[in-house]
Amino acid sequence: MELFQNLSTGFGVAFTFTNLLYCLVGCILGTLIGVLPGIGPVATIAMLLPATYALPPVSALIMLAGIYYGAQYGGSTTAILVNLPGESSSVVTVIDGYQMARKGRAGPALAAAGLGSFFAGCVGTLILAAFAPPLTELAFKFGPAEYFSLM
Repeated sequence: MELFQNLSTGFGVAFTFTNLLYCLVGCILGTLIGVLPGIGPVATIAMLLPATYALPPVSALIMLAGIYYGAQYGGSTTAILVNLPGESSSVVTVIDGYQMARKGRAGPALAAAGLGSFFAGCVGTLILAAFAPPLTELAFKFGPAEYFSLM
């Protein structure tokens, strides 16, 4: 029950107008920079990190998440349209996406990449929210022997 209460509180904070606006700005900036080949999501966040210094912490994290997901989508855009993956995670997108674009179906290929990214991001976030509390309790029980075995 605590999971649903925490999720509802988080959604209440995230779905304010200002935070949604910061997410939109982050997605647009991330997509514009993520389209550049060779600049992945991590480099995009590193370049745009100073833009979040003046923001409140929650808004800054939401904007950084938008930048990350926008850069991921930007990498798949170049993979589909130009046959040039923007980052290593877009290599598989080249195989089918570019063939669809050559046949005149670039729009459906980009839509499939966007919807797939959105669905995977939502499912991954929910799984993380569900498994994070039990895993933190397990991590606090680790001692020196467990840390050594992880190394």
